[in-house]
Amino acid sequence: MPLDFTAIDFETANSSSASACAVGLVRVRDGVVVDQTGWLIRPPAGHDVFFELNTRIHGICADDVVDAPTWSEQLRELAAFAGSDVLVAHNAGFDMAVLKRACEATGDDCPPYRYACSLQVARKVYRLESYRLPFVAAEAGFADFPHHNATADALACAHVMIDAARRLAVDSVDGLAEAAGVRVSQIVVAEAPALSVAFA
Repeated sequence: MPLDFTAIDFETANSSSASACAVGLVRVRDGVVVDQTGWLIRPPAGHDVFFELNTRIHGICADDVVDAPTWSEQLRELAAFAGSDVLVAHNAGFDMAVLKRACEATGDDCPPYRYACSLQVARKVYRLESYRLPFVAAEAGFADFPHHNATADALACAHVMIDAARRLAVDSVDGLAEAAGVRVSQIVVAEAPALSVAFA
């Protein structure tokens, strides 16, 4: 099984997980980066206030996303790029929460992606003082990228996974997870409860 996956990174407008304002996507095939893309997102209504702290981190403000596609409008393109890949993110719990919560906020069906966390992998494979993405990416040979640019962060994450797989001599995400002692998880999408009918 080849080392195929899509690395993903979200930036958010505020402290709400649903406030996605940018996404970066990087496709890896057989351990090689073959495509990358990214775009701005207009966060879902009710989650669209930009906090100064967040803007200071990623440089995106409300004016930047006025003409950007809404979460619902861009979800199909995101899903088309990722296909049936395992998603990989650095601190994947955050990015998967964004995907799930933004879909909940808009009423869209959240794709039940399988996913792996490059942060968890890095903690098992590398010995570093910090496991923040810039430090981990530098150890993987990918340094000096614009951190908190969503596409650049996704690309850095992809390189971490590629390097970790090389070091552990494995050729798939599942193989990498097993060798590193981490899990490949899955987004759990809650189904609407069935209506129960009581009969007298």
